[in-house]
Amino acid sequence: MAANRRLAAIMFTDLEGFTSRTQRDEAGSLRALEEQERLIEPVLRARRGRKVKSTGDGYLVEFPDALDAVEAGVELQRSVNEQNARAGGEPMRVRVGIHLGDVQERDGDIFGDAVNLASRIEPLAEAGGIALSSQVADQVRNKVAYRLERMGPKRLKGIEAPVEVYRVVLPWRRRDGETEAVAVPRLAILPLSNISPDPNDEYFADGLTEELIATVSQVRGLRVISRTSVSQYKSTPKPVAQIGSELGVTSILEGSVRKFGDRLRISVQLIDVPTDEHRWSETFDRKMDDVFAIQAEVAERTAGAMQVELLNSERASLRERPTSSLPAYEFYLRGIQAFQRTTADQNLDSDRTAEGYFLSAIREDPQFAAAYSALASHLVLVSGMTRPGREVLPRARELAAKALTLNPRLSDAHVAMGNVAMQADLDWTTAEAEFRQAIALAPSNASAHLWYGFLLGILQRFPEAKTENATAVELDPLWFYPRLQQAATYERSGDYPTAIALCERLAAVAGSPEQVPWMLSWLYALTGRDDEARQLVEPFRGTSAFGPRIVRSVVLALLGEPEEAQALLDDWRAHRLGAYYNPGGAAQFYSLLGAREEALSLLEEELKNGDRGLWARYQEASFDPLRDDPRFLAMLRELRVPTTLGRPRWNDLVERVHRSGRSADARGAPR
Repeated sequence: MAANRRLAAIMFTDLEGFTSRTQRDEAGSLRALEEQERLIEPVLRARRGRKVKSTGDGYLVEFPDALDAVEAGVELQRSVNEQNARAGGEPMRVRVGIHLGDVQERDGDIFGDAVNLASRIEPLAEAGGIALSSQVADQVRNKVAYRLERMGPKRLKGIEAPVEVYRVVLPWRRRDGETEAVAVPRLAILPLSNISPDPNDEYFADGLTEELIATVSQVRGLRVISRTSVSQYKSTPKPVAQIGSELGVTSILEGSVRKFGDRLRISVQLIDVPTDEHRWSETFDRKMDDVFAIQAEVAERTAGAMQVELLNSERASLRERPTSSLPAYEFYLRGIQAFQRTTADQNLDSDRTAEGYFLSAIREDPQFAAAYSALASHLVLVSGMTRPGREVLPRARELAAKALTLNPRLSDAHVAMGNVAMQADLDWTTAEAEFRQAIALAPSNASAHLWYGFLLGILQRFPEAKTENATAVELDPLWFYPRLQQAATYERSGDYPTAIALCERLAAVAGSPEQVPWMLSWLYALTGRDDEARQLVEPFRGTSAFGPRIVRSVVLALLGEPEEAQALLDDWRAHRLGAYYNPGGAAQFYSLLGAREEALSLLEEELKNGDRGLWARYQEASFDPLRDDPRFLAMLRELRVPTTLGRPRWNDLVERVHRSGRSADARGAPR
């Protein structure tokens, strides 16, 4: 193959002490290697990097220009630093070296003196640091938000003349050059108060709060609490210290919005939680069309006050105007408010209202990427909740694709596209790439971490899933669903004591969402704590409510009392449930009750109809009696999920149902 010559920025990475660590802790060193790969992938996608090859304990990467390479190096080291702060234990130390020069490509690899020089510069970097050649430093000086420090001329092996080398001064490093894993500053943006003359302008304050959270979430050096958790503090009388303690944050941003005519007054103040002192405060009295500039200024001043340095790319992203149409923006903010109500109420009216507002925003400005993205995310949310997935997911795909065409840097659009790939296409590779890209663009996007953790759990990549689950909980500490998913991951990996402890803790603070007793009673039943399982589902006795009835029936069937499960199936066959219940859901009851043929037939029907919900439920213990059946294994292979489990099988418990002598009859399922 003919060589292809071009100018490129070449990066080498290397894990410090990999060889010696392998000798004393092989498993730990291999985990560090996997973690380096996990962290570098989204950075490369965001910065146009191409991973040329692995070098054993690092990578050779090329970039189209020096600025992308340096910013990628900083983002990688920031991610490693944050991971070390979260994980504890022996920290991971990565060295990065970058040079700019002429390369030749042959069979996907790159060659030349520039590659050799870059490989010699990398060992000069401190552990956790970045070393640059003078060619790179000259290209990026005054274009990056961090200082370059001259290390002086260095003699490098195989290089005749001394080479001038610089290091990037990273903001989280000590003066003596040692890396320090510091806790990432955590910020909560409380709901802005509406003080407009018209109380109907509440939507503007709600929507602006959401937009401000999304804007500040793009700052990689901050962790910003999700809207779901902070919304609980709307009009709260709680003091700052208490809110800060409950959310686990170091700073709180609060304020008010007054909208009158074409004028806008936004007052905000940043409060340091430990001291209760104001770090900064400002009142912005501007025209309505300055609202985007206000958001950018708030984000920049907040980052500065919290001693977080912004990359040039972050500043540029913060200052982008999402739309030039104020009517479109107001429709968009109304849509956000309705979207939040749909999340809380799971109501079809709120669903349609939100959709209508987003469509109006798009009509006002067909180039408004955020409106397409918001509608795509909305349709993903309601999939299977207020409308069938096959009705809304194809539209979500089109909308997310349009949003990414208009602005490929929209994190939520990547989340929506990842969900479509996961739920509609069962394309795990694309789904993972989209979720990771969403996280690279907005590290505080709790939804991205939540869905990525869900995908990893489905694929039984449990250590990675637990990391993403923990991050989602950190970013959204007061919403029960991330904690429930966290417990489910431990259950699926076979760690029942931890799963039970997480559910018990959640049940104590979350009131009584239906899903908490559902999982906890299930776990009690699986671990032989029969009396406690019965006690949890006893309040559901005689209920006609669809969800609680399913919970009670499954748990009692696991405990060897299948009568209510049989009655639910009878009502399903007679179309008396009063709610949609797909064939795959009914199949779990047939499996529990020993009716293997009926269970398998219903699962095959679900696949044929295009619902394919088994991918999300195949690890449930109710399907354990089918694990060895060739038809069940064939379905798992078609869905491209693992055919084995990460936990012990529970056939011994399920057999209690069979020994009771009350298995389901063979009357079949409704057609």
